[in-house]
Amino acid sequence: MNVMVKVFIAQGFCFIPFLLFAQSPLDKTHLNFDTTGKKDLIDFARSLFHEKPRPASTEKKKIYFSILPVSTAIPGGGTAVFTSTTAGFYLGDRSTTYISSVSFTPYFNLKGRYGLPIRSNIWLNNNNWLIEGDTRFLVYPQYTWGLGGGQPQGDRLLVEYNYVRFYQAVLKKVTSYFFSGIGYNLDYYIDIENNDTNTPSNSIANFTHYPFGTASGKNSFSSGPSVVLLYDTRKNSLNPIPGVYANFIYRYNAEVLGTTEPWQSIYADFRKYVALTDNGPKNMLAFWTYYWTVLGTAAPYLELPAIGMDPYNRSGRGIQQNRYRGKRLIYFESEYRRDITQNGLLGFVLFANINSAAQSQTNRFDYWNPAGGGGLRIKFNKKSDTNICIDYGVSKDFSTIIVGLGEAF
Repeated sequence: MNVMVKVFIAQGFCFIPFLLFAQSPLDKTHLNFDTTGKKDLIDFARSLFHEKPRPASTEKKKIYFSILPVSTAIPGGGTAVFTSTTAGFYLGDRSTTYISSVSFTPYFNLKGRYGLPIRSNIWLNNNNWLIEGDTRFLVYPQYTWGLGGGQPQGDRLLVEYNYVRFYQAVLKKVTSYFFSGIGYNLDYYIDIENNDTNTPSNSIANFTHYPFGTASGKNSFSSGPSVVLLYDTRKNSLNPIPGVYANFIYRYNAEVLGTTEPWQSIYADFRKYVALTDNGPKNMLAFWTYYWTVLGTAAPYLELPAIGMDPYNRSGRGIQQNRYRGKRLIYFESEYRRDITQNGLLGFVLFANINSAAQSQTNRFDYWNPAGGGGLRIKFNKKSDTNICIDYGVSKDFSTIIVGLGEAF
């Protein structure tokens, strides 16, 4: 398939969500999620031990936990054990307040690689305020393939570093579904160095042909404020049902706040969820597209837009995280979601995605990288509508199984 055909297909994916947004009105009925007749793994476990069934949706429990211990592959090779814990809860009137969520997904293995990420979205009463948080401490190597696309799978370098992230943002409701606010973003990459035994003499700077944030044994620090605009009609981000999500983030990293070299970035994210039936088991389409770019010339290499490095680390299912990186990145994904059982316990998804990272010399999108796959859905907790998601994704020269709590987008 030539480049122009791929570009045309990608553009088609981009415009579909906007056309659907223009043609379908907002559906406010999703603000009251009814669990009558629904089943989850907790119901299944209670029946095994002959416990009384839980009350229906009239139950006003304060917090809903979902916990998933599993073993999985990690970037840089090897296997790690991680425990994904998600808490969903309401901090206001359920008819006018979205469900808040906090996720904690620590992982570790026996070779000194581990991560402690915590992510939160806190909706206050009547959605008057939204508080977003993303804090991480990671110790692990990660492969890099340089900038742009077209590199063979084997042409890669293993980069070792420790990483600290601290993101916080506070948004105020402006009108129904629309929010604006400010945030603070800190990224600290510590002791960046080549850890590849196959190419021990090759420096990161020589391999990537990029001068910023690639000096061996050095640190990279970025710190600065952000401006955030959000439009969100989804009741539940853990398992979105028909609605719209649009997010715009402008970030400025200033020397006065400790940034090694000043730089800026823009991240624009759009998602649309379309129900194919008015009632009964879930039967819907979901669309996702984002555009991510850095401004200026001094953005550190590990801060450049890369596949799978979006704010939720969910893009590029079927593609290795960090496989494509550039000063600009564009991404499209579509997914079909359907329940298998009438009670919502089991479901499946089919997905396809495509991305392109700008070439280092021309800053053009010359290579388009597709992936696709399918997955099984098992309802863990019907009260928070949280699924166990088991996906198989495949792309050229790579395939993987992804296990987690909550939908990819």
